[in-house]
Amino acid sequence: MCGVLGIIGNNDVFKDLYQGMLAIQHRGQDSAGMITYDGRFHTKKGNGLVNEIFDEQHAVRLKGSVGIAHTRYPTIGGGRGEDAQPFFVNSPYGIIMAHNGNVVNYAELKKTLFEDSRRILNTDNDVEAVLNVFAQELNTRASRELSPEDVYAAVNGVYNKVKGSYAVVAYIADQGLVAFRDPYGIKPLVYGKRRDGVQFSYAVGSESVSLNIMNFSEIKDIMPGQVLFIDKQRKIHTRRLVNRPTVPVYSSGFILPDRIHSSMKSMSTTAG
Repeated sequence: MCGVLGIIGNNDVFKDLYQGMLAIQHRGQDSAGMITYDGRFHTKKGNGLVNEIFDEQHAVRLKGSVGIAHTRYPTIGGGRGEDAQPFFVNSPYGIIMAHNGNVVNYAELKKTLFEDSRRILNTDNDVEAVLNVFAQELNTRASRELSPEDVYAAVNGVYNKVKGSYAVVAYIADQGLVAFRDPYGIKPLVYGKRRDGVQFSYAVGSESVSLNIMNFSEIKDIMPGQVLFIDKQRKIHTRRLVNRPTVPVYSSGFILPDRIHSSMKSMSTTAG
């Protein structure tokens, strides 16, 4: 379990992201990180709690009206500082990304990404695989200005290749904010808006409490298999690319394999 946040706003987002991270600190206490954007990316990541990693100097340095933040509980990879999220690739455009999830075919993706396009994954964090698959898919459609269709196609490529659970927030430099959930919707993700002057700011987070504390409202779920794209004009585009039944989760939190779930349904039907 991890916590993710993303904001596309009108003013520097450090303070909002910091408050939001504190609100979802319970989702991950191993490490935390933030990347902001003001024409260039500014990064701070480290091991420990949010208030141990960030201080006043980072409030000054992490400038930008767009940012992504993360609190981490490691599932794949260790507790090394370089495994802290968000992650960055410089092509195409420059993309930052954070996720809450567990990619089960990470080793296969790492091998395929190197063999197909000589992309080297430098850490043991599975979001790096998601980010590079997304970047690879987006690169085939890269143009001066991305359309929603370009983003949908890239996310669909992720759905086809990345297996597991993931709730993702990404920002493509000077193009827009992207968020999506895996087709089964195992990990939560919500978004909301806030009026800041003449324009709205938008935020995406793992839990509504993080958006509430930042005074965002009209909070909605991003549905399983759905993509949210907020372009640079702040226009919202959404599409549900995949519509599958939700995976059954029982009181223990354990997700049963389909064959066991089918057997249990059969037993409950005949037991009555």
